[in-house]
Amino acid sequence: MPADLAVLGLGHLGLPAAQAATSAGIGTIGYDPDEHAVAEVSAGRPPANGGLSAAEVRRMLSAGFRATSDPSVLSRVRTALICAPTPLGEDRSPDLGAVRRAALTLGELLRPRTTVVVESTVPPGATEECVAPLLERASGLRAGRDFHLACAPARLDPGNRTHGYSNTPRVIGGLTPACTEAAAAFYGRLTEKVVRARGLREAEMTAVLETNYRHVNIALVNEMAVLCHDLGVDLWDVIRCAETKPFGFHAFRPGPGVGGHGIPVDPACLDRGNRTPGHPLRLVEVAREVNARMPRYVAQRAATLLNEHGKSARGARVLLLGVTYKADLADQQGSPAPEIAFRLLELGAEISYHDPHVPQWRVAGRPVPRADSLYESAAAADLTLLLQHHRVYDLQSLSAKAQLLLDTRGASPTGAAHRL
Repeated sequence: MPADLAVLGLGHLGLPAAQAATSAGIGTIGYDPDEHAVAEVSAGRPPANGGLSAAEVRRMLSAGFRATSDPSVLSRVRTALICAPTPLGEDRSPDLGAVRRAALTLGELLRPRTTVVVESTVPPGATEECVAPLLERASGLRAGRDFHLACAPARLDPGNRTHGYSNTPRVIGGLTPACTEAAAAFYGRLTEKVVRARGLREAEMTAVLETNYRHVNIALVNEMAVLCHDLGVDLWDVIRCAETKPFGFHAFRPGPGVGGHGIPVDPACLDRGNRTPGHPLRLVEVAREVNARMPRYVAQRAATLLNEHGKSARGARVLLLGVTYKADLADQQGSPAPEIAFRLLELGAEISYHDPHVPQWRVAGRPVPRADSLYESAAAADLTLLLQHHRVYDLQSLSAKAQLLLDTRGASPTGAAHRL
């Protein structure tokens, strides 16, 4: 099947996009400069942060998808999606280095009338001010005149069994109305609903608002968790009652921290760089600080719980359950588990971990022992700390086996464990 679409970047954004296009019968090729990543995908082994299972990748390959590190293939496609990663930089703003390199690589081979869409998480203005000039300089073409340029921020919820790629509406914003329509026509083949934004910045800002909404609400319930613990109130029952309100309330739940790819990037992107608006989102910054405190709070709660049961954190055997950022996934991006483990080590605890999706784990460069037998390890540990509720964890049975169980996800039956 000849390639009609190129996906630049084979990570947590690119692979799901390639899967959706391949399933829709679109000839798709995945480009990534990382030869190792390409080799892994070509062998049917997705990276840990790829968002797909090995079986799904193998089905893509059998349907005609192929991955390559040879950029020459980019010259033969009509649509290109930039799905390069934008990790958090040292100044807590998105690192657009991979996006710039992808734009330059694509620009050198860009043909007239190609539709280029940025799916990478970028600050408002980046598509027009960063990506467009690079494409134009490398190609000699003009965005909006010789080729279409749009932004379609990714809306992915890995592991969600209800909302997938095809039934999640996609927001599209183009440099010109014609750019918007060209991108909308493409995504109309992949999703049931396309929402047209007024322009590039509106589409980019939509992703910021969505991320901040989650970030702020998680911070609210995290603070409520601390307050309720201090007052002896069962927060989980409070949330259960509150979510019966049919209007004006949407339930969020606390946890040991906030992970994922978008969370540590988007909230800070408005008060960085040369286009600072003068009115930073103070509420978002406070929310980031609240969520960043949760790993320390969890470690303190663990030490206090041990002390209340006549044990010191120093020398205590602590078993960590689930070290990924989301349940039933292997992706560890932004997981609070490493910081919690590090703080427990500082307190003198002896830690081990169990996670069915993580065969090896290191904290501060040191390997952490992996528990092979879950229930035996829980029975031997002075404290079992649930950080991520993977489907394989039977918390009723675990609570019966564990000497002490601290549940940071509120997933255990009432009275079966100590909850956050």
